[in-house]
Amino acid sequence: MTNCENYRFIENHRPFRDLTFKFYSNGALTIIDNSADEVISPRDLKGASYDFYVKKRLAFIKQDLTAKMKKYA
Repeated sequence: MTNCENYRFIENHRPFRDLTFKFYSNGALTIIDNSADEVISPRDLKGASYDFYVKKRLAFIKQDLTAKMKKYA
């Protein structure tokens, strides 16, 4: 079973995008531009939205590694 964590981010500066980040337990990622109703790639992120993505991705990886270490320790 694949779990999913959803996060919403609204940019404060242009282009003022409303984004939803979906991090799946299998490592997959989906970024949805809610105003345009389309999927975008991490390459399309800039500024604060890119920083948000990187911080959440690192936290997700750290959480996953910690869970695996506890499981196999």
